[in-house]
Amino acid sequence: MSTILAKILLAFIFILSISRNSDAQFEDYCIADEQATEDVLQNAMNWACKNGADCSAIQDYQSCFFPNTTKDHASFAFNSFYQNMKHNGASCYFTAAAILTGLNPSHDSCKFEYLP
Repeated sequence: MSTILAKILLAFIFILSISRNSDAQFEDYCIADEQATEDVLQNAMNWACKNGADCSAIQDYQSCFFPNTTKDHASFAFNSFYQNMKHNGASCYFTAAAILTGLNPSHDSCKFEYLP
């Protein structure tokens, strides 16, 4: 019985150690699902860029252009849309092409926005 309690305690400590913002809420980012096909990602990204995402950073040679993959560009677009629209009821779904993560996907000069 004590090993089960120890595992629960460790899980609880792990959850508490995950990055939190100043309001004690978990940060969440919307990124492309690894299992989504290129076509699904491309179509969902196009929709996001036309409906509230700021996709200027993934344009040719801008701060989030590299790596130049559909998955990476879609992740940036999905997150931009989600952060800008989540307070209006938007979700991170994109026809099952996206998932939420608590890990900040920013890299190099490419900064993924987080809005509380």
